[in-house]
Amino acid sequence: MIYTEKLGKMAEEKVNKETEEEKDIAAQVEDAAAEKEEKADDKKDKKKKSKKDKKEEQLEELGQKLQELQDKHLRLQAEFDNFRRRTMKEKADLIKTGGESVIVNILPVIDDFERALDSMKHLEDEDAGKHGTALIYKKFQEFLKQNNVKEIEAQHADFDVDLHEAITKIPAPSEELKGKVVDVIQKGYCLNEKVIRFAKVVIGE
Repeated sequence: MIYTEKLGKMAEEKVNKETEEEKDIAAQVEDAAAEKEEKADDKKDKKKKSKKDKKEEQLEELGQKLQELQDKHLRLQAEFDNFRRRTMKEKADLIKTGGESVIVNILPVIDDFERALDSMKHLEDEDAGKHGTALIYKKFQEFLKQNNVKEIEAQHADFDVDLHEAITKIPAPSEELKGKVVDVIQKGYCLNEKVIRFAKVVIGE
C-alpha cells in the first residue's frame, strides 16, 4: 500500500515535472516566435524607411534638376531679350544714320557756300550771283533739316568735349567768356542727336 502510494506520488511528480518542462519549452517557443516576429517587424520597418529615404533622395535630386533647368531657361530668356533689344537698337540706329556718310560729304560744300556768301556781304541783295548762291545754300539747309541734321550751338556756349573740338585758347575778352567758346572756326552738326562733326572752336581763358 505504502509502496503503491510512493509510486503514485513519483508518477505525479514526474508528470508535474514534465508539465513544467513543457510549459518552459512552450514559453521559450513563444519568446522565440515573438523575437522573430519583432526582428521581422524591425527589418520591415528598416526596409520601409530605406525605401522612403530613397524616394526622398530621388525627389530632392529631381527638384534640384528642375531648379537648374528653370535657371538655365531664365538665363537663356534674358540673353535672348538682350539680343533682341540690341538688334532692334542697331536697326533703329542704322535707319536713323543710314545717310550719315552722304551728309558728312555734303557738309564741306555747305561750308564753301557760307564762305562764298560771307565774301558777298558787300554786294547788293539783288545781285544775281549773290541771290543764286543764297538760293542754293537755302536748299542745302532745307535738305539738312529734312534729314534731322542740326547745327551744334557753339558761339559763347560752355565748352563741351562731347560737342566741341578745341583748336586753340586765347585770353577771354571778358570775365563771362572764360571757359567758353569765343569763336567758331568750323560749324559742327548732329544727325538724330549723334555728332557727325564736332564744332571746331576757340576757347577763352
